[in-house]
Amino acid sequence: MKFIIPFSLLSLLTACFTDETSSGYAAPDATYVLKEINGATFNAQATISFPASGEIAGQAPCNTWFADQPAPYPWFEIGPIGSTRMACPEMAQELVFFEALTTMSLIEFSGPMLILSNDVGHEMVFDTR
Repeated sequence: MKFIIPFSLLSLLTACFTDETSSGYAAPDATYVLKEINGATFNAQATISFPASGEIAGQAPCNTWFADQPAPYPWFEIGPIGSTRMACPEMAQELVFFEALTTMSLIEFSGPMLILSNDVGHEMVFDTR
């Protein structure tokens, strides 16, 4: 009997915790499409989604990608990026996308939009599909 009470309390406490990462704030099943980087239109296809707590994934211009994002909202801290390794004519845009993504430190969900930014004024603007 004395083991049941602590276990019950632990179960209750864990049920109270919510996902404090970006995944907990993203629209369910949303895929966000990159529209611009630093005010310039991004002319290739790149996406980001939040499949599970602390995880991000998407499609870069050439490759699918994934990474950890364990920071609590509104912070954005991307772990090492894993991706497929296919070449395509948009490789230059893919490099721009990944380089910008790794420099972002804040995330904001605003209606259908997602905005990533950093302390030097750089910004990536996404919109839902």
